[in-house]
Amino acid sequence: MSNEYTPPQVWKNDTQGGNKWANINRPEAGARHEQTLPVGEHPLQLYSLGTPNGQKVTIMLEELLALGISEAEYDAHLIKIGEGDQFSSGFVNVNPNSKIPALVDTSTKEVVNVFESASILVYLAEKFDQFLPTNGPERTSTFNWLFWAQGSAPFLGGGFGHFYAYADVKQEYPINRFAMEAKRQLDVLDKQLANNTFVAGEEYTIADMAIWPWYGNLVLGRLYDAAEFLQVESYHHVVRWAKMIDERTAVARGRIVNRPFGEEWEKVIERHSAKDIDDILSLKP
Repeated sequence: MSNEYTPPQVWKNDTQGGNKWANINRPEAGARHEQTLPVGEHPLQLYSLGTPNGQKVTIMLEELLALGISEAEYDAHLIKIGEGDQFSSGFVNVNPNSKIPALVDTSTKEVVNVFESASILVYLAEKFDQFLPTNGPERTSTFNWLFWAQGSAPFLGGGFGHFYAYADVKQEYPINRFAMEAKRQLDVLDKQLANNTFVAGEEYTIADMAIWPWYGNLVLGRLYDAAEFLQVESYHHVVRWAKMIDERTAVARGRIVNRPFGEEWEKVIERHSAKDIDDILSLKP
């Protein structure tokens, strides 16, 4: 019997099986249940999960706080995507695309909703005038690499990560297809970092914050348990950069926010003050 799949004339949503992660999505958008979002005491309210996309924003916020910008204080509320929190009426009102992260800024005259991780990074960078060059080639380079990350990471996450780590059945074709693309992307980064300290040049920017949670975590062995499979040690410049970013205090703090998985010292379920992170990091052996 052939295992070849023949698409039907009209697609029907009956092919997902029992896979937990595949069954999250449906071909329709919008709220599936009524539920208001929790609101903390700070002007910035983040609704997220400590995946690479979520880490981008919490790293940015922790970097701003490390500079002494108290206006960047934030509440980070956990969105349990496996339980469908992202499809609540409250979350959909902030982000109609039902994806984390989503940010609400109440410090402005009118409340501002911001969604898509890159958009949140740009919003915060411009709001606080940090980590984004104001003009010239450096600003363009930052945007080049920020948008590169937005277009490339889905191949690493929803592509390689899904078929390599989460699919019920391991299939050679999709794993090989996305492994090749993941390695090509690592090579793109490696060649860029061969001549630059940071991704966009000699300055640490939101481009690094957008790219590191995906590709930095990957080469540091924290993503999909795929470091050996992808031979990440061969990308010497990416490894150098990943380790350098990993040593930043704000990165160590930001990457564990809204994280319900992992070791006890890296699980800050929700963040409402610096002490929430301090208490968890104190458990690190």
